[in-house]
Amino acid sequence: MTPEELRTFCLSFNAAVEDFPFNPETSVFKVLGKLFALTNLDARPLTVNLKCEPEDAMRLRDEYPGLIVPGWHMNKRHWNTVTVDGELPDRVVRELIEDSYDLVVAGLPRAERLRLDRS
Repeated sequence: MTPEELRTFCLSFNAAVEDFPFNPETSVFKVLGKLFALTNLDARPLTVNLKCEPEDAMRLRDEYPGLIVPGWHMNKRHWNTVTVDGELPDRVVRELIEDSYDLVVAGLPRAERLRLDRS
């Protein structure tokens, strides 16, 4: 997955936006103000921090050692850093991004979730 493909996929979700709250290099993808993906699109190797259920986070780290690791500068229980350099199939990366988005949306207040469903 290329950096542009990563950006395009993250922005394909309902109400997703890209923000730069930390610095001009760090893309933060949010839904209704809540972070679901964080990356430096110019970094090599390309990595992205994604939210994950704690049990799944551990399983994924065991399944993909070195490619999926505890989230850098994040809560290590709920976030993974995923290396997006071609070794991990794009399908897996897309699933992990979608799961992160879905987890964040599930944590939104009901009224906001309903508003997302209507858009």
